[in-house]
Amino acid sequence: MPDVNAGRRRIHRDVWITGIGLVSSLGEGLDAHWEALASGAAPVTDATTYAPYVVHPLVKVNFDTQIPKKGDQRQMEPWQRIGTYAAGLALDSAGIAKNTEILSKTDMIVAAGGGERDFAVDASILNELSTSNDAGRLLNERLLSDLRPTLSLAQLSNLLAGNISIVHGVTGSSRTFMGEESAGVDATRVAYSRIAAGQSEIALVGGAYNAEREDTLLLNDLDNFCLKGDLKPVFTAPGIASGSMGAFLVLESPEHATARGAKPIAKLSGVWSERAKRAVEGAVTEKVKTLLATAGTPAGTAIISGATGGHDATEAEREALAASGLTVRAVANRMGHGFEAQFIAGLALAALAVSKGTLFPPFAGDPLEQAGDAAERIVVTQVGHWRGEGAGLVERA
Repeated sequence: MPDVNAGRRRIHRDVWITGIGLVSSLGEGLDAHWEALASGAAPVTDATTYAPYVVHPLVKVNFDTQIPKKGDQRQMEPWQRIGTYAAGLALDSAGIAKNTEILSKTDMIVAAGGGERDFAVDASILNELSTSNDAGRLLNERLLSDLRPTLSLAQLSNLLAGNISIVHGVTGSSRTFMGEESAGVDATRVAYSRIAAGQSEIALVGGAYNAEREDTLLLNDLDNFCLKGDLKPVFTAPGIASGSMGAFLVLESPEHATARGAKPIAKLSGVWSERAKRAVEGAVTEKVKTLLATAGTPAGTAIISGATGGHDATEAEREALAASGLTVRAVANRMGHGFEAQFIAGLALAALAVSKGTLFPPFAGDPLEQAGDAAERIVVTQVGHWRGEGAGLVERA
């Protein structure tokens, strides 16, 4: 008799990482990042331009190599240029750049912020408002004359995906997630789940962040999140040292990759997204412990953490990671914190490490980073600076 339930059975396929695009303060591309990580080179920081805040500035990039039209570059905000550039690196890494047949079927999921402010215009308006006798009228006049429609449109979060589609020809389905660190977790979770379930064959997933912005530094400082003074190890919870970065992955089913002759860099074996009740003492620590238990921590497992450095959240994550007894490395100690892009950058570094078969050296002075090089499987954790927890498991393919 025919099996009437055959079509209802849940499909679960492996998911391969076949391309990585990474650009940060450490450099651009996989080789530059691994060289900086493996050598234990000091992180690149800037503590003077935006003093008293510490940022990890983006390496000097020739955007022309991935965004050849100057007109396209001009209409993008910096974070969009960073993301579009990193997406191009990922497509190159996967060997599908300019392959219109594959790109037309490539799904895209982007983790994005809400766009950037025109700081000069904002400052000018605020200065005039402080001396105006008719603040309402002044504000209306300035908004009409200084905020062009293109500026408002440039602040739409889904324009990063739109620019990637225009510049690189990625024209499958498109989704954009907002929500800081959790956006990166959920973007990856959905891309992974669709491929694992047989609903997609190949996807481009990633995010970008421009840390060199006075407006976001001020915003974060108002909530007492920013690191000030000199760079300090992230697990001492000194505050957030934000980092400019773009991180994109090409995720693919083994069947699709094999058919086009592609090899995996690593295997993505699971992504989990949670949200603890942070008003409850100990909730974050317990949530991270649960995530680690779900991912599994047998011998040969290490952790790459997306810890932010923010108070409370990082302290709670440190407690859970210390209790695991596993070797830990933190993205922020090397590249700073990239908010929406941070989790995906962690997955990229994990894929690099398992492909090399070893971890990079510990960060001097960090109380949690200790000697150890096991890298058969790596759990990537992410505890948002004020909400959201997640984890992903990367294994050797």
